[in-house]
Amino acid sequence: MKDFYFFSAVMVLLIALTPHVRAEDNLYFHGELVAEPCVIPPGSEVIPLDFGTVIDKYLYSYQRTLPVPLAIQLAECDLSLGQSLTLTFVGSENGSLPGYLALGAGSQARGVAIGLESMEGKALPLNQRGEKISLVSGNNQIRLQAYIRGEPLALQHRTIVRGDFSSVVTFNLEYE
Repeated sequence: MKDFYFFSAVMVLLIALTPHVRAEDNLYFHGELVAEPCVIPPGSEVIPLDFGTVIDKYLYSYQRTLPVPLAIQLAECDLSLGQSLTLTFVGSENGSLPGYLALGAGSQARGVAIGLESMEGKALPLNQRGEKISLVSGNNQIRLQAYIRGEPLALQHRTIVRGDFSSVVTFNLEYE
């Protein structure tokens, strides 16, 4: 027990006698302040989309589901800083359906992918810049839709695997 107290006392003494090192100007911060034409309102940065129950027989018959609408909210748009934007969706592409979003690694479902399109039904391929979207002063809403599509071989061989699925895509806005 005496050895323990002696060791503890020596350690405290060594710590107390250790010289403190202080360096001048060794932490630098930098950044860039910019003005963006629009802001994404707080709470609108994440857009959850629930496809609900997707029935595999529907996919075998029609290859894809009906689209589910979604919207990207933009606020306080100042047209003196930018009058249009291009939208790019960035994510993991499905190997069987180029331009479509792959299901996340933890998904149980297999043989399907997620497609994105305009409200008019024009495809919005993943990882490619979209067409120019004009802005109006104030608030804007970019309305889109998403759907589930069966992979060609999974449809042909009727091998879609049922189960829960999820995925994540990031949208980038480039103002002009």
